[in-house]
Amino acid sequence: MGIPESDGTQVEVVRVFTDAAGRFGNPLGIARAGDVVDVDHQALAARAGYSETVVVEEPIDERARMRIYTPTLELPFAGHPTVGTAWWLVERGTPVRVLEVPAGPVEVSPPDGGVTWIRARADWAPAFEFHQFDSLDLLSTLDPADFPAGQHYVWGWTDESRGAVRSRMFAPAFGIQEDEATGAAAIALTSKLRRSLLLTQGSGSQLFTEWDSDGWVRLGGRVVLDHPVVI
Repeated sequence: MGIPESDGTQVEVVRVFTDAAGRFGNPLGIARAGDVVDVDHQALAARAGYSETVVVEEPIDERARMRIYTPTLELPFAGHPTVGTAWWLVERGTPVRVLEVPAGPVEVSPPDGGVTWIRARADWAPAFEFHQFDSLDLLSTLDPADFPAGQHYVWGWTDESRGAVRSRMFAPAFGIQEDEATGAAAIALTSKLRRSLLLTQGSGSQLFTEWDSDGWVRLGGRVVLDHPVVI
C-alpha cells in the first residue's frame, strides 16, 4: 500500500544531541496532535523521513502525552524524541515535568547549562545488539550494509577512565540505515555498564548519561531549532 499524498501538514524540526557549537545532532520532526487529527501518523512519519517523528498533545498540568514513530513503526519509548520534545515545549512557553509515552512516564528536568535532561527506565529501550570495538579506526569503517537486519549499537572507549565512548547505530528493522544519535541505546549501554557516560555518536553528536539505581538512567543533550517543513 502506497503512502498517501502530502496533506500540507507543518512539522517543526529540532536537532537533538548537538555539540557545544550547535553542530550535528539528530533531526526530530514534531507535529501538534491538534494539527493531525485526521492524518495517518505512521504515514506522516514515513513522509518526513526522520529517524523519529512525534505527535504531541497540548500539555495539561505540566504533563503532555506523545507518540513516537520511526519511518516504519511506532516505538513505546525513544531518547532523542523525548529530549527534543521536552526542550521544544520549554521554547514555546509550555514546559512540562512529565512526558507520557506508551512505555511509561518520562520525567523531565529544566535545561541546565544548555542541556535538557530526561529520566527513563533502561528496559523501555528496544532490544539492541551491542558490539564493542577495541579499534576506533575499524569502527569508523563500518557500513550500514554490514547490518542488514535488527538493531545494532557499535561502540568503543575513547577514554575509559572518563566514561568517554565513540559509537554508531544501525537499525534497518526501524527503517533507519544509520542513526546520528540514539538516546535509548545510550540509556541501555549505561545500564549495561552501570556507569555514567559521555558519548559521541555519528558525525559528532554528543549525549550525556547518568546511571541511577533500580534500572533508571538520566539522559541529557543540547537541542537547537531547525527549519520547519511542510509535509
